[in-house]
Amino acid sequence: MPRWEHGSEDRLKIAAIELFAEQGFEHTSVIQIAQRARVTTRTFFRYFSDKREVLFAGSDQLRAALVAKVLEAPDVRQPLQLIVDILSEFDWEAFASRHAQRQRQAVIAANPELLERDLIKQHDIATGLTQALQQRGIDANSAHLAAHVAIPLFFTAYKQWLQAENHEDLPAIGKRLMSLLASILPSQNPTRSSPQKRTPASPNPAPSSSRKRPKNWAAAIGVKPTLRPR
Repeated sequence: MPRWEHGSEDRLKIAAIELFAEQGFEHTSVIQIAQRARVTTRTFFRYFSDKREVLFAGSDQLRAALVAKVLEAPDVRQPLQLIVDILSEFDWEAFASRHAQRQRQAVIAANPELLERDLIKQHDIATGLTQALQQRGIDANSAHLAAHVAIPLFFTAYKQWLQAENHEDLPAIGKRLMSLLASILPSQNPTRSSPQKRTPASPNPAPSSSRKRPKNWAAAIGVKPTLRPR
């Protein structure tokens, strides 16, 4: 059987995804992947430590690319919106075709070990984005909250994008989910409380600017809550 090295990594990825989809991750061996890609097993281990790593190749480069976009962003005053936009507008099809990504996601979803590893990778990205926001001057709590809300929100949009049959683009789905998030946040209006006895007004009321106001955490990370109908 002829062997060649040029493009071996890409062929190994394609072969692995195809075999995982056809016969399951657990029932696919490195030897089978190498044979499908028409390379030796030595070539396989030149690129990947094991078959699991085929599914997560490029994770470190992805994290670095996303962090760089946060560091280069002209405006970080709405950190949650910023991260969702960066993730949604990223060229995901540069990694693999949409069909291949759909197959990859199905393989991961069917295997608890792979699903756990995928969640760890997502957490690593969130950590990197948190640190990048802090470097841009966002306080630690707001940076952490923005990144760790943005990641699950985006990957919800990403999964919908993979399954969408109407070819809706990813930024539009991300925008729709951001609107949904805003709609389920508490209203900024004070909640109604039970009637209380009225007390006489103070003859010298304090200026309104001196009254304490609750911290608006939603605004701090760039979410604009919508008013709920009564």
